Amino acid sequence: MMRDGQAATIRLQDYRAPAFLVEDVALDVDLRDQGSQVSATLALRRNTAAGAQDGDCVLNGVGLTLVSIAVDGEALSASRYDYDGEVLVIRDLPSACRLDTVVTIEPQDNTALEGLYVSKGMFCTQCEAEGFRRITFFPDRPDVLSRFVTTLRADKARYPVLLSNGNPVAQGEEGGRHWVRWEDPFPKPCYLFALVAGDLACLEDRYRTGSGREVSLRIYAEPRDLDKLDHAMASLKASMAWDEKTYGLEYDLDIYMIVAVSHFNMGAMENKGLNIFNTACVLAHPRTTTDAGFQRVEAVVAHEYFHNWSGNRVTCRDWFQLSLKEGFTVFRDQSFSADMNSAAVKRVEDVDMLRTVQFAEDRGPMAHPVRPAEYQKIDNFYTVTIYEKGAELVRMQYNLLGPETFRRGTDLYFSRFDGQAVTTDDFVACMEEAGGVDLGQFRRWYSQAGTPQLTVSDDWDGSTYTLTLKQQTPPTPGQPDKMPLLVPVALALLGPDGRALPLDDSGATHTVLALSEAEQQWQFSLPHRPVPSLLRGFSAPVELDYPYSTGQLRFLLAHDDDGYCRWDAAQRLYHAAIRRLIADPEQAEQEAADLVPALEQVLARAVDDPAEAALLLAVPGEVAAGDQLPQMDVVGVHRARSALVAALGRGLAPQWWAQVEACVVPGPYRPEARDIGLRSLRHRALGFLAAAGDARVAEFLVTLCSTADNMTDELGALRLLCHFRLPGAEAVLSGFAERWQEEDLVMDQWFAAQASVPGADTVDRVEALLAHPAFDFRVPNRVRALLGTFAGANPTAFHASAGQGYQLYTRCLGQLDQVNPQVAARMANACARLPRLPAEPAGQLSRALQGLLARSVSANLREVLERILAASR
Repeated sequence: MMRDGQAATIRLQDYRAPAFLVEDVALDVDLRDQGSQVSATLALRRNTAAGAQDGDCVLNGVGLTLVSIAVDGEALSASRYDYDGEVLVIRDLPSACRLDTVVTIEPQDNTALEGLYVSKGMFCTQCEAEGFRRITFFPDRPDVLSRFVTTLRADKARYPVLLSNGNPVAQGEEGGRHWVRWEDPFPKPCYLFALVAGDLACLEDRYRTGSGREVSLRIYAEPRDLDKLDHAMASLKASMAWDEKTYGLEYDLDIYMIVAVSHFNMGAMENKGLNIFNTACVLAHPRTTTDAGFQRVEAVVAHEYFHNWSGNRVTCRDWFQLSLKEGFTVFRDQSFSADMNSAAVKRVEDVDMLRTVQFAEDRGPMAHPVRPAEYQKIDNFYTVTIYEKGAELVRMQYNLLGPETFRRGTDLYFSRFDGQAVTTDDFVACMEEAGGVDLGQFRRWYSQAGTPQLTVSDDWDGSTYTLTLKQQTPPTPGQPDKMPLLVPVALALLGPDGRALPLDDSGATHTVLALSEAEQQWQFSLPHRPVPSLLRGFSAPVELDYPYSTGQLRFLLAHDDDGYCRWDAAQRLYHAAIRRLIADPEQAEQEAADLVPALEQVLARAVDDPAEAALLLAVPGEVAAGDQLPQMDVVGVHRARSALVAALGRGLAPQWWAQVEACVVPGPYRPEARDIGLRSLRHRALGFLAAAGDARVAEFLVTLCSTADNMTDELGALRLLCHFRLPGAEAVLSGFAERWQEEDLVMDQWFAAQASVPGADTVDRVEALLAHPAFDFRVPNRVRALLGTFAGANPTAFHASAGQGYQLYTRCLGQLDQVNPQVAARMANACARLPRLPAEPAGQLSRALQGLLARSVSANLREVLERILAASR
């Protein structure tokens, strides 16, 4: 790994097609405990179509020990090539040839979890984005698509299962060792290569496609986890059926495999025919997995399966186009989850995450476009901007074109570019062609960073209602000047009875305003001054500024039929109350009393959709509330929010207890939408009661922890006991750890629950947990659970007044960087709010980050730290 140096900047404008293509690859991987050997045969062909008539052949290869190299069967002399540890340059190659290389690698020592590595005795791979170069020499870029044949060799007793991409075509034994050959008939970029070798149990099922093909479905995990795979299998089959129905896309191989891996940098990887999953995204059981965990498994299984077409069959030309596959596939998995559950609730959950996390990224030092113009380490650009904001760009095209036209566009996209590596412009061009529209201005969404600010004003003269919309995108690093975007603003105008008024002679009550200039006006003939329902369904990823009165927000919460607008109205009411309480903390009871009538209406309708009620009753978290202020006020936000929640707990105590009783789910656990909603509403009610210090709630939660038959109830009770430091919390924590010490994913939640407890003394708690025998810097899930929660979700601890939270965190980042630079760099993003801190904590955090940067750090971490510090100067 590159240390104590800055990686070269890669720019989109410098893209050049590869000089050599690789038509076929034959790999022979001999897996050993100490030093594995990889023999590779590449069928090279000069890319004359791209104008490459001469020049050297350049192959990537990081940390490989070269044993031999030959061209067309003849050993290559040392004068014909150079290898510097990262790049192999071969001179004077013919226009077509066979290149044979043999290298040795050390997967058992690979803690970065890129390329080939070992997780709990299992060999596995992660090649996206640039991991394949750590396995063998290859042009490691997504626009080189090759057919792979892979032979795996290993000790049969220790590694009875040998898996790779495609279909198995041959196998055999050699003494105590065995081998299996896999052939993938579809050309793919090397980032989709995968192999697994281990002693694994398998859950197997079958799926018949719409055309009648039988597909074998296999999900592998450690034998002890076999009973946790049923939900993933059901989700996979549902995903396959949904993709056939919605997009007309069938699976194309004979076998579809998923493998659960404990050590994994991301959520999952869509390797062709052999998905490798973080255990947190595939294992699910009522006793060990929360409702949110079940929903995450369903969504991630769908996401990776959908990649078979939107990412594998059609892939991205270069890594600047990453959102081509990720943004489109996130949109697809969000649509799937909406169809499987409550569409309104799913949309609000997605928007909440976008507004809390992605909007913060857009306004901070790490802001970048959905299609970046440059990067140093592509690993640092697997971000919410690429994924979630990219999905919003696809959603806007879907809404602009309509479902039928959008489907024609995706049909055209998949048929035209099957087996190719293309760009976001190619995707948009298909939408234009299918819809007969010009999306030239819309393309700016891909190249322009930042969250547009949408300012709305209105006037009614007694008969004409005038709506004025203005857009402006603030400067972002490297992009001081912004151009107007095409912003679709979904609109309804509500009359005094709460119904949407007709907007024109056709009687239409809903419309989409296409804001394409810096300022535009629309007029409507109306008999009443309406309450505008703006940005319905969150029709564009913008920040809305409209001077809603408290009465208008209550009206929208009570009457609007758009789930997003109802939720947004509730959030605006909460945010306004918190801001007033920061200025005057003594008014908590009055603020709560003002909110009570609106919340009583929500509770009265809770029986219809308990999941939505739970969302409407969710007071914004401290991070989200702090982001609403011009400058962070950690103490003020904590004090104000805590006082508001406690006052609401007291003011509605009988109603909260009524919900606790009414929301008991009868019968065995089911991860179904209504049951999930009931549990969510019940725990929301318990949260208000715990905040209020209700005399009965601590005993109730302690009992719930010991009697719950599902992890949602048990963990929910544990979190509340810890967060509010209620009597019995420490004993319950000890019992929880003793009960679940063998379940890694449950113990992750145990660490996270403690790291989230508000207060500066949690710094000492986290320090102690770092020394716990179950904590390991080599396990990304455990690191994210403890340190990610501490820095990303606990402002009063991370920003402790003496700066001890910063010191602890930067010290840990340095340790983590020595083990796993990719994860360390992502974790460093928790410091990206530095420019918004008051002077004293900003100075403390700056000095801590500068001290870390002065050490020998990886190129991944250096890029993030330098951007954060540059923005704070």
